Order: sequence, then structure tokens, then C-alpha cells
Amino acid sequence: MTSMAMPGIATGMDTSAIVDQLMAVEAIPQQQLQQRAAGQNQFLDTLRSLNSQVADLGGTARDASRSDALQHFTASTSTDSVVATASSNAAPGALDFTVDAVAARHTMVTDAVAEWDTTSFTITGADGEAHTIEAASASLNDIVQAINRSDAGINATRVAAGDGTHRLQLAAAETGADGAFTLTGTSIGSTVTAEGADAAVTLWAGTAAEQRITSPTNTFSDLLPGVDVTVSQPSAAPVTLSIEQDAEASASTAQELMDGLSSVLGFISGQSDVSTEGDEVTASPLTGDSTSRAARQRLVDAAIQPINGQSLSSIGIEISRNGEITFDEARFTQALANDREGTEEMFAAFAGRIADTAVSLSDRYDGQITSRITGQEASIRRTEDQIATWDTRLANRRAALDRTYASLEVAIQQMNSQMEYMQSQLAGLPQANQAS
Repeated sequence: MTSMAMPGIATGMDTSAIVDQLMAVEAIPQQQLQQRAAGQNQFLDTLRSLNSQVADLGGTARDASRSDALQHFTASTSTDSVVATASSNAAPGALDFTVDAVAARHTMVTDAVAEWDTTSFTITGADGEAHTIEAASASLNDIVQAINRSDAGINATRVAAGDGTHRLQLAAAETGADGAFTLTGTSIGSTVTAEGADAAVTLWAGTAAEQRITSPTNTFSDLLPGVDVTVSQPSAAPVTLSIEQDAEASASTAQELMDGLSSVLGFISGQSDVSTEGDEVTASPLTGDSTSRAARQRLVDAAIQPINGQSLSSIGIEISRNGEITFDEARFTQALANDREGTEEMFAAFAGRIADTAVSLSDRYDGQITSRITGQEASIRRTEDQIATWDTRLANRRAALDRTYASLEVAIQQMNSQMEYMQSQLAGLPQANQAS
């Protein structure tokens, strides 16, 4: 038989509610700890976000500090059939050439057959290297599979010829004259449908300096230093290749760094604001935090210091003591046009200073912000341990209160029982004669 506790039967009081109310008071210190933990976690999340942004800024600044960071070029040609691309290794200039031929893939087609006439035959490359093909059977499927799995560098395809027969098309995996091959060891005839050939261009055609250049593909790598040229069809008329400085791309590199710096400084300012609404004042996660304040000041100092005694405003970069950033693209582009080498050196020094500062702040091992994060994580763990301790303390306190009130109920129940007994005994005594 199961007993059922009914608090308050003896006293008439809701002892369960009383215990809940007492426990609510007892839990106030734990609730304060939980509120502290919530604030600590919000602060930690904000620090982590700041650290990530500063690390990203460091990477952007490190890239921008390279000596070739502003070396951007555009390559163009006088015809749509020739496409050119330029890397940072290029240099301004122009070149005329003719496109004599485009690269071709060596291809042959066999006679129509129902099956192959042997399971072993040879494919020989242009270099004279022979590759023996061993097929599982004379079926065309096995022949195709054996060719494609070999290291001959040939792609085989079965093509229907009608009446249940098929032709095999064999094509070199790569274009160029070196992709030419021959088929031997079989009596099945074959026809070369395309000769493997290199692409070819001629520089300074018709002059004593005429020079022919070939490529196994349609792309001529480094036709000029840092310039690749891809052809798609022959052209007897001269093609002009032009390489020019890309001032817009150079300015974009500078703009990207300035945007990254502005974003970090803006994030710190936004997360340090104090808002007031009526009599209520609300602080942001980083309000009053010395680490983020120091990080902001270090970045601003790194940005505003002159380079070799020269102000960055001369190349269009202006930063106030308050961290307000202005980038004048037109002035930066003009500075590149007037003194490219000097401007590149100044910008590289500026970017390097930002990179060094950002790395010292966000380094994963000993960065200033990283260390602050590590300390905050330890503080949160201590707070969580205290909260867990309070869980045990409050559980024990509730158990003690439950026992106390249960004992009170039992004692009062016993007193009530004794009172009822005494009353019953008194009621049973003989009544005194009223007359006597």
C-alpha cells in the first residue's frame, strides 16, 4: 500500500508553498551567480568575435604588405580569338605576333568490326615508347576498357557503325605533336582523322627578328613575363598584346585594408557604447574593458604614425585620433601615377605595421586579446563551479526544510491526538450533582 504525503493536514498550513518561498530566498545568491555567468559569457563571445576580426585584419594587412601587393596589371589583345591574363610579375608593354596554328589532338578511327581480332596489341607514342594493351577478351567493350585503363594516354570510345558493327575512336588524352601515336599488333585497319599538332605563334613576323614559338596546348605561358596568352584560331593578321597598370585594382587592395581596419575600430566602438533611455543606463559588453580599449588605441597608433617622416595623407590615407578613417582613392591613384615605387613602399610599411599590431593582439598563443579570452574562460569556469556548488547546497536545504515541516506536522498531529484523548476522558467523568 502506497502512502501519500499531504502537507498541512495537521497545521492547516500549505507547508509546500512555504518551503518554495523560503527556497526562493535561499536561491538568490545562485541567481546572482547565474546572472554574472550570463554577462561573462556575453563578454567572452564579444571578445572572441573581436579576436577573430583582428586576426582577419592581420591576414589582410600581411598580404597588403608584400612588395608586389599593388602590382596589378591588365592584359588585352586586339582580337577576341586571343585571350591574355597578367599576374603581378608582369610589366607594362606591348607585343605583336601572328597565330599560325592552334593545338590539335591526335585522333584515329578504326574500321567497322563486330569484335577485335586479338586480345594483345600495341600503342606506340610519338616518343617511341610502346605500350602493350592486354584485354580480357576480344569483345569491343573489353578492348575499350583495356585501352582506357592503360598508361598509354589514349581515350577510346566505341561508335556504332550499323549492322551490329562498331568503330573505335582513339584520341590522345593531351593535345600537341607529342600526343601522336600509332596502333600495331592488329590487322584491323585505321584512319588518322586528326594529326596531333602544337599551337604556334610568330613574333615580329616578316622582320629579321622573326621568331616562332610553339606550345602543346593553346596556352602560351609567360609569353611575356607574368603574361599567359590563349589562342583559339589562327590569325594571319598581326595580333597586338597590350599590358597596362591596373590602377583600379591597386586602389581596391588599399581599400580592402582600410575597410578591414575601419570595421575593427567600429566594432570596438559599437561594443563599448553606453546607451541612456530615461533614467536607465545600459552598458555594452566591452564598456570599460581595458583590453579592447588598449587594442583600439594600438591599432590607431599604428595607423596614424608617419612613414619616414611623411604623412600617409600624401597617398590618400587619413585616420583621426578617434579612429575615423578616410581613404581618398583618387589621391591614392594619383600618388601611384606620380611615384609608384615610393607609394608602394609607403603603403607596404603602413600595412606591415598594421599586420604586426594585429598579430600581437590576436596571436593564438600569446596575443593580448587571446590572453584576455583565456582569463575570461577561467573566470567563467569558476563561476559555473560555484553555481554547481549552490545546486547541492540548495538541494540539501530543501531536504532539511521538508524534514523540519514534516516533523512539525507529526508533532502537531500527536498533540492533536493527545488533546482529543484528554477531551474524551474528561467527557467520561461522572457529572457532579448540581443540587449537592
